[in-house]
Amino acid sequence: MAKGQHLTGSALRGCIISVCGTAFLLFGYDQGVFGAVNSSPAFKNEFNQPNDDLQGIFAAIYDIGCFLGALLAFATAERFGRKGSIMWGSVIMLIGTVLQTTAMEKVQMILSRIITGIGNGVNTCAVPMWQAESFRSQNRGALLVIQSALIAFGHPLSTFLGLASSQTEPSSFSWRFPIAFQGFFIIIILISLPFLPESPRWLVAHGRIEEATNIFARLEGHGATITDTKVIEERDRVIASVEKEREIGEASWGEVFTEGGNRNISRVLLGAGPYMFNQWSGINCLAYFLPITFEKNIGFSRQLSLILAGVLGIQYFAVSWLPYFFIERAGRRKVLILSSAACSFCMIMISVMLKVNTKATQWVFVAFTFIFFDVFSWGILPVSWMYASEIMPLRTRNKGVALGVASHWLSNFVVVLVTPRAITNLSYRLYIIWAVLNASFVPITYFFYPETARRSLEEVDEIFMREKFGVTHTRKPGPKFRPDHDSEDLAKQDLTEKEDGSM
Repeated sequence: MAKGQHLTGSALRGCIISVCGTAFLLFGYDQGVFGAVNSSPAFKNEFNQPNDDLQGIFAAIYDIGCFLGALLAFATAERFGRKGSIMWGSVIMLIGTVLQTTAMEKVQMILSRIITGIGNGVNTCAVPMWQAESFRSQNRGALLVIQSALIAFGHPLSTFLGLASSQTEPSSFSWRFPIAFQGFFIIIILISLPFLPESPRWLVAHGRIEEATNIFARLEGHGATITDTKVIEERDRVIASVEKEREIGEASWGEVFTEGGNRNISRVLLGAGPYMFNQWSGINCLAYFLPITFEKNIGFSRQLSLILAGVLGIQYFAVSWLPYFFIERAGRRKVLILSSAACSFCMIMISVMLKVNTKATQWVFVAFTFIFFDVFSWGILPVSWMYASEIMPLRTRNKGVALGVASHWLSNFVVVLVTPRAITNLSYRLYIIWAVLNASFVPITYFFYPETARRSLEEVDEIFMREKFGVTHTRKPGPKFRPDHDSEDLAKQDLTEKEDGSM
């Protein structure tokens, strides 16, 4: 028996969720770990007291690596498959982690941050696709909410590890250990992957129908075989979708940048949007440098700043589970619109409190920082990581998602690079910028983003086939999943709902 063949049904799905969750936890950990160590006296001494610009480069250059990794996924992931891409991305990350941990010179730290970022960039393309293509439409949103919550958990984990290891000052262990701990998650991923199946949709697209059918049966569970009706229907639906896409023409590198019958460039632009909303909300202005923000903007001690950042991260993790209960019912659009509006209000209040700058307003500043993370996690965070993989056609999904992730990391680089100097020079004005950007996401989402909740990937294809680029009329989630309805019946129900004007 091949590795992992005994895993079926909920056990198999649970293992896939666990590996994807570990990858997202690692992503969240990486977002917080450098903020936890770059203000360490031992770290500063190791690298000759880096100024604001060099601190920004140390943190932001990782995002350039992630950007390059997303482009690498764009070029190679169709060849290696979803699982193979995650394997290679994790190996690259492990190499970069070892080099970061042993860094004694500025150049080595910068190069190792780039290498680690390349691996993470590959994974942030491949992991959402692997998960989206392995689960039915009624599961995808809830599962990605879980992954978003794990991103949130990575942040306090890195902060508290930084706080704990800071007790070893002036030893370099105080900053090397939190960085080295990334390897723990990477090793879990590398050990688990050989026991798990490839994306069945990717297998169908590459003509490996028998393997895909077997995986559909294993994912179904309950003793299902390759001859069961549900398994055959799922396989045939995916085969029909692939064949329909192939009728339009053979995939090419330039295809994602042209509209064509599949509306590829429209989907690339719409898919990149939520990734960019994520970054231009200002979340990583705070997440990467939260202890520094509390130190420079308010004047708290390093210890108190780390404790507050850690407590905030725990709350962030706790509340980020809430979308699990409503994101499929409410839909992607509504939660994204409400989250963006709330984030804008929080940034306005943060700016006002910092401008007034009394003892009382300093703590109100902290309170609205906590609230900002909460409302961000209820909409912008989960939608940003699920939307692109839900709207891309199968034949170009890898390339389209890779471009979306690349836009995410390039935006992240710019934000993180300028933040240390912006905190020093702009003070309260910095948060006015984030407030305006968050407010702009509301009309953009309302007018241009079709609803994907409770729709299969094939049903989303039908939306883009019938709607021209521009204002969308698909503003309501799909019908509740009913097992006695096939995808054709659900698609007909969708057509009756598309004129509905609600979010």
